[in-house]
Amino acid sequence: MNTDLKSVLIRREKSEMTQFLTEHPEFFDEAMKIALSTEQPFCWRAAWMIGGCMEKNDPRITPYISEIIETLSELEDGHLRELLKILLNMELNEEQESLLFDFSVSLWEQVLRIPSVRHFAFKSMIRIAEKYPELNHEILVLTQPHYVNPLSPGIRHGVLKTVRELEKKTS
Repeated sequence: MNTDLKSVLIRREKSEMTQFLTEHPEFFDEAMKIALSTEQPFCWRAAWMIGGCMEKNDPRITPYISEIIETLSELEDGHLRELLKILLNMELNEEQESLLFDFSVSLWEQVLRIPSVRHFAFKSMIRIAEKYPELNHEILVLTQPHYVNPLSPGIRHGVLKTVRELEKKTS
């Protein structure tokens, strides 16, 4: 790993990291490779940095989408959350959407996972269901109390608000 990038990734301020990557786009591919690795603590911080400076549907990330999705099942919660956030800002093809939806459902069902990870899995499911409304019924089944109650109060509130909106669409 490049020492310049490594020194940036160990800084505490996200603004410093995103500013570095914005000013030095030549490090983007290296940062993406680190974000796809499991090298702690750099991997989740690289994903966090990329998420902080990317644009919606960023063309620099497009070639990595499938690899990101394939990598998700191997990651720890914080790292996983940051990559899900990146994917939420990208347009996916149908196969990628299918894989991400299945993974997100599996993640959502793991009630012992940290709420923020489950929240971004839920957001991924909702985003995909916007394109494929036939998935709304499946999502509603997955919002029974034993899935929603373990969430933190703020996340639970947001999920329940989304559920009410889904119920209106499906009735």
